[in-house]
Amino acid sequence: MAELVFFSGTMDCGKSTLALQMDHNHTARGRQGVILTRNDRAGAATISSRLGLRAEAVEVTDDFDFHAHVVQRLSAGGRVDYLICDEAQFFAAEQVDQLARVVDELDIDVYTFGITTDFRARLFPGSQRLIELADRVEVLQVEALCWCGARATHNARTVGGVMVVEGAQVVIGDISVNEDEVGYEVLCRRHHRRRLTAATARASVLSPDVLPFEEQQA
Repeated sequence: MAELVFFSGTMDCGKSTLALQMDHNHTARGRQGVILTRNDRAGAATISSRLGLRAEAVEVTDDFDFHAHVVQRLSAGGRVDYLICDEAQFFAAEQVDQLARVVDELDIDVYTFGITTDFRARLFPGSQRLIELADRVEVLQVEALCWCGARATHNARTVGGVMVVEGAQVVIGDISVNEDEVGYEVLCRRHHRRRLTAATARASVLSPDVLPFEEQQA
């Protein structure tokens, strides 16, 4: 039976790499699929990995209908054995319902990939609906690390290295940015709660206002 599967994890844990690898594996076995994504950092109609891998994809928009898209391909004589859906956190809840219809009514496997929570540690609507509907939710085993070396569990939005907690839920950025650009960083829960990024932690250590412990004891 076909399945709706949600592969989740923080940023920088290899979701897009796995999506591309899974497409390769299925293609090598003679299966034919469709790759879809939304708001990839490399630009529209592209799925990209930080390892340098990339492939063309169908860009998902606000009014995109997954079920209608697959039915149209099948009606035109095409073959669809599976869907690879990256950046699924950006999908609307209604679009996740459409993916469930693709599985249940068309008997087509759907593999979705995305982060679970936003920079405020709140569920994305698409991720929430996937957790509610998916046959399986798989947490990726490649652990992203916080700057302190602990397992990263939260995604932080930064501006000039300083964590921000207000703003639109969706702002496209990357983990490698210049000063004053909007970027993202993965943190452990402790440092996310303290809003302590790598840059602010480094600044605290180097601050001339912080005396060494030995001098404070003198």
